[in-house]
Amino acid sequence: MSFAARLVAPLIAIVLLAIPAKAFETSAKAAFVMDITTGTVLLNKNADDPLPPASMSKLMTLYVAFEAVRDGRLTLQEKLPVSQHAMSYGGSTMFLDTTDRVTVEDLFRGIIVLSGNDACAVIAEALSPDGTEAGFARFMTQRAQKMGMTNSTFMNSNGWPEAGHRMSMRDLALVARRLIEDFPEFYPMFAETEYLFDGRAPQNTQNRNPLLRLGIGADGLKTGHTQAAGYGLVGSAKQGDRRVVFVVSGIDTAAQRAKEAEAIVNWAFRQFTQKDIVKAGTEVARADVWMGGAPSVGLTPAEDLTTLVPVLGADDLKAEVVYTGPVRAPVAKGDALAELVFKPEGLPETRIPLVASEDVPVGGFGVRLMTVSRVLLNRLQQGPEGAI
Repeated sequence: MSFAARLVAPLIAIVLLAIPAKAFETSAKAAFVMDITTGTVLLNKNADDPLPPASMSKLMTLYVAFEAVRDGRLTLQEKLPVSQHAMSYGGSTMFLDTTDRVTVEDLFRGIIVLSGNDACAVIAEALSPDGTEAGFARFMTQRAQKMGMTNSTFMNSNGWPEAGHRMSMRDLALVARRLIEDFPEFYPMFAETEYLFDGRAPQNTQNRNPLLRLGIGADGLKTGHTQAAGYGLVGSAKQGDRRVVFVVSGIDTAAQRAKEAEAIVNWAFRQFTQKDIVKAGTEVARADVWMGGAPSVGLTPAEDLTTLVPVLGADDLKAEVVYTGPVRAPVAKGDALAELVFKPEGLPETRIPLVASEDVPVGGFGVRLMTVSRVLLNRLQQGPEGAI
């Protein structure tokens, strides 16, 4: 690997590029694929467009409900009543009625495995600030905003077609990642392929996720379909030490969704490899120091750096160190001073913070005198401004 240090102006804005990984063409209207082990975006197609999410938005309802269990506001064995409103939902349901009282754990499986619209409404009404599903949707929108989901607005708890109910593919990937990382105790439910609730819904017992039985490491998360949204899927798969999360939406048929999702998983794992770039504490460059007790300071990553690279370009990764300099003394060990920038072919640019490897105090009188002398000499050599 080669490193090239360069100076940049202090006020230049840095923009991270979101370049789609080459060699994969998706038929989805919108898609987002991320290797969450390294944080590398592999595919971005209209990923920030707010679109009808259909049942995929149930993931946010589940996240809020999991938080409630974690915080003690719900318990898994608590039994919740079913309102007339919850019972009135059509589509995918648990076939609940107003005589039921259903445990929270059963409702979770009813949402995850059976995609129960009624189950979502029961949870929503239990957690709503005003006892209504609409109130829960407003609360869920506020919670999503705090999580960084800036392109999500909820009008209900289950993705039932309603004007203004929208999520972006990036937001869906974000909540999927949070579910995996924040609630490992609940995440295994997403890999369950069948759930028999009370024997009352024999036609709705199977998980619709087409990847779960393929042996490719898929273990979640949620399908979705409405006429407006088309067929969609929020999926995740783990192979070895790597995990990939992906979202597709706007596919024409269920069969095409299954084929596309499997192809994405295979492509993400087969065409990219994880590469150790540099160990924490390894000096990769030195930055000039102004008025310091030393003329320069070492730059090192604070943590081990691992990234994802295309298989064909794994041994040809170039990088440069970018910093605003010279750095003014004093410098403390661990101060963030620069960035390591590398651009694997076909992947977004990645920037990793670099920190000072040692302390550099302010220089003594002699150092300051020499620095001022050099500046004055340079100005004299350059001559008056505008001179030819």
